Amino acid sequence: MSDPGIGAGSAGGQEKAVGIVLVSHSRAVAESVAELATGLAGGGAVVPLAPAGGTEDGGLGTSAELICGAARSVDRGAGIAVLADLGSAVLTVKALLAEGDELPDGARLVDAPFVEGAVAAVVTASTGADLDAVEAAAVEAYTYRKV
Repeated sequence: MSDPGIGAGSAGGQEKAVGIVLVSHSRAVAESVAELATGLAGGGAVVPLAPAGGTEDGGLGTSAELICGAARSVDRGAGIAVLADLGSAVLTVKALLAEGDELPDGARLVDAPFVEGAVAAVVTASTGADLDAVEAAAVEAYTYRKV
């Protein structure tokens, strides 16, 4: 899953769908979570999903350029749910949203746990749900109990 445009393409000629971007400090983590979420979504519709992990040179960190590219690659006109792993990833997404013209219209930072939230978001988006429902499912992942 090294291609940041998993299910990517332009909105032209395609049905509107919520896109999802997974922002991590690690390329491997972002790609692995994307693979896990896609696998657990089962036979639903293919979700426009892109990992944006690490820096351009493959190091640990966060890249505004990778995030913007991933967001553009999943934009299908129904909004984009952006999930981030840790502090500076969150701050980078917030800064891009504050700029107002860096991310596609309808991009939204979702406050959710990274792994569980990503799975919930992808599963919900695969049903054709709108951005509000995708965000609600991801946020609800905070309540998943393990004991």
